[in-house]
Amino acid sequence: MEIPEVTVIGAGLAGTEAAWQVAIRGVSVRLFEMRPHKPTPVHRTDGFAELVCSNSLRSNDLTNAHGLLKEEMRRLGSLVIEAAEASRVPAGQALAVDRDVFSRTITERLEASPAIEILREEIPAIPEHGTVIVATGPLTSDALAASIHAFTGSDYLYFYDAVSPVIEVETIDFKKAFRASRYGKGGDDYINCPMNRKEYGVFYEALIAASTIDLHEIDKGLYFEGCLPVEVMAARGVDTLRFGPMKPVGLVDPRTQKEPYAVVQLRQDNLAATLYNIVGFQNQLKWGEQKRVLRLIPGLEQADFARYGMIHRNTYINAPSILKPSFQTKRRDNLFFAGQISGVEGYTESAASGLMAGRNAAALALGEPIEVPPPETALGALSHYIAHADAKSYQPTNIAFGLLPPMNPPVKNRRARRQAMVERALSEIDAFISRRDVVTS
Repeated sequence: MEIPEVTVIGAGLAGTEAAWQVAIRGVSVRLFEMRPHKPTPVHRTDGFAELVCSNSLRSNDLTNAHGLLKEEMRRLGSLVIEAAEASRVPAGQALAVDRDVFSRTITERLEASPAIEILREEIPAIPEHGTVIVATGPLTSDALAASIHAFTGSDYLYFYDAVSPVIEVETIDFKKAFRASRYGKGGDDYINCPMNRKEYGVFYEALIAASTIDLHEIDKGLYFEGCLPVEVMAARGVDTLRFGPMKPVGLVDPRTQKEPYAVVQLRQDNLAATLYNIVGFQNQLKWGEQKRVLRLIPGLEQADFARYGMIHRNTYINAPSILKPSFQTKRRDNLFFAGQISGVEGYTESAASGLMAGRNAAALALGEPIEVPPPETALGALSHYIAHADAKSYQPTNIAFGLLPPMNPPVKNRRARRQAMVERALSEIDAFISRRDVVTS
C-alpha cells in the first residue's frame, strides 16, 4: 500500500502550521524552504515562521474577532498558537511574542517530527503530481510566481507592505517616556512617548516632508488598509495619526496628570526586553530620514535603531476565482494555497489558513471527507470569505465579526451581540471537533 504524502512549499506561519497539521494525522510531509540558500528582502534568519513586520498576533480577548480565531485554533491543536504562548512577552491584551524564541520553538518542533522531511531548497514550479500546499507567502520567488501565474491564468493582485522600526530600550529617555497600558489594562506593558500640540505639529510636518524610497512608479503603490505606512496615513490629514496609531485615549501622562495631545507607543519585541518596536509606525522612509524624524518623538531623541522600517511587495492570488473554502484550487483538488498568497491578511489569519489547508490535505491524502467549519465560526467565516468574496474588487482581509453571519434573532447591544457570536462560534467549533475527532498533540 502506498504511503500518503503531502508536499508543503514554504515554512512561514501558514506552511509550518500546515505541515504540523498533516504530520499529526499520520501523513508524511516534505517541507521545502528556500532560505538560507535564497534569501528574501526582509527575512534576517533561516528559522521557520520568522516574523518580519510586527511581533504581535493581535488581541487575545475573546470579545475581539482575533481572540476568537485564536481560541478556535487553540482548540484545533495549532502549533503556531502553542509556540506563541510559549514565547509570549508582555503586551496587555495582545498576544505578542519574542520573535527569535517563537521561530526557534516552531523550527525545533518540526525538525523533531519523524513524519516531516525538511528540504532547504527552492521549488521553481508547482509540482505536477501529488498533494501540494503552496504557502510561500507574500515574497514568493520569481520562478514559482511565474508558475503560479501560468496555473491561475490570471494576473496577481498585489499591495505594498511595510515594517515597523525597532528601538534599543536603553536608549529611550524615561524622563519623558512612561510605561502604561491603555485604561490600565495589562499593567505597564507599553512604553509611551507623549506629545503636546506643538511637539505633534513639529513631528507631523517633518514626517509628511520626509523623503521616501523610490518605487519607480511601478505597480501603482497599493497598500493594504490594515497596514498603511505611517507617512501615508499622515498625508490623509493632520489629525489622522491622532485617531490611529498615535491616539492618546486611555493614557495619562504622569508628568501632567492629563491625557496627552498625541502619544507614540512602543511594544516589547523580545523576551529579554531589550528591544521595543514602534507600534503602527511601519513606513517607507529612507533610513536617514527615519532616524531624523523619529528622533523628534519625545523620549526618542537619542534612540538607537536595531532595525529600521522597510517596504516590500506582497503578492496574492484572486482567491474567489481560484479557491474553494477548503483552500483547494477549483481546477485541481490536490493543490492547496495557504497564507498571505491565498488572500488572507495577518499573522493569525495566515496560520489559520495553513491549519485549514493542512487538515484538508491530510484528509485528501487519507481518502477521508473534507469538511470546513461552518461560517458561524471565525475559521469558517474566513474560509468562506476567500472563496465567495467579489472577485472584481477582492482584497486580503483580517478576521472581523462582520465576516460572520448576523445573529438570528438580532441582538441590538454591541457588546451583547459580540458575546452571543462568540458563544455561538465556540459551540459550533466544538461540534465540528467532535464530528471530526481532531488529533491534538
